[in-house]
Formats: sequence, C-alpha cells, structure tokens
Amino acid sequence: MTLTVREMMRTEVDLIIDYFLNATPEYLETLGVDPTRFPPTQVWRDRLHREGELPFDQRSVVAVIWLSDDRPVGFSTSDKIRYGEQANMHLHVTEPGRRHQGVGVECVRRTVDFYFEHLKLKRLFCEPNAFNVAPNRTLQKAASNISRPT
Repeated sequence: MTLTVREMMRTEVDLIIDYFLNATPEYLETLGVDPTRFPPTQVWRDRLHREGELPFDQRSVVAVIWLSDDRPVGFSTSDKIRYGEQANMHLHVTEPGRRHQGVGVECVRRTVDFYFEHLKLKRLFCEPNAFNVAPNRTLQKAASNISRPT
C-alpha cells in the first residue's frame, strides 16, 4: 500500500462535498455536523476552488487529500487559519471500510506536517466530537509520534 498525503486539487473538492451530502443523519450527528448549515453545492464548490487558488498565507481553508494506492480514502481540512500562528484541523476517512483500520494515524501524522510546513504554524488544534470515539483514538495514537518545537 502506497499512502500519499497532499494538497487537494481543484478537481477533487467534490470528495468533500459528496462526503457530507451523502452521509446519513446519524453519521453526521456523530461528527457534530448540522446538515441544515451546509451551503448550496455550487457555492461550496466555488469557495473551495477560490481558496485553492490563493497563496497559503491568504487562505481561510486548506484541504488535504489522503490517497491509498492513488485512490482517495479520506481528507483533512483546516480552517480558523491565522497564518504563522495557528489553525484548526478536521479529519475524515471517507471510505467506510477503511474506518477503524489504522489508516488515519499515518494520514494524521503526515497532515500535521503538511499544515505546519505550508501554514508556518506554531499551534494546530483538532477537536473531534467527544462522542465520536474513532478520531479521538486516532489523534492519541498519532500524537505519540509527533513532536513539534516549543
């Protein structure tokens, strides 16, 4: 298995939109997501396209895709970005069969490196819904091998 973590291309942003729009209400609840707050699809797509064209120091959102053997298995987005300071990170394994299989740990590690490098961060926050056990465990496992300068 070849794992790739890289910035999401413009042609790939529908992965994010489809992931949320096709999720069951029960699954969205475990994520702590309110589907009534989703923007219209084209507005959402246009925003992600615009953000991807900006330099990193001007973005309010950055999207990273996770590929296993060149096939998407998940993604991460960062928001609340204060370039050179801090951002919030969100993590999603899109392929249900890959959830709880450990792929997220290595994806998280590489995603953290990506955000620190490209956004020049001092701090990165990730706060999954407390009732969503899997990402909380993934973060604990990933954090055991991540060290950042203080």
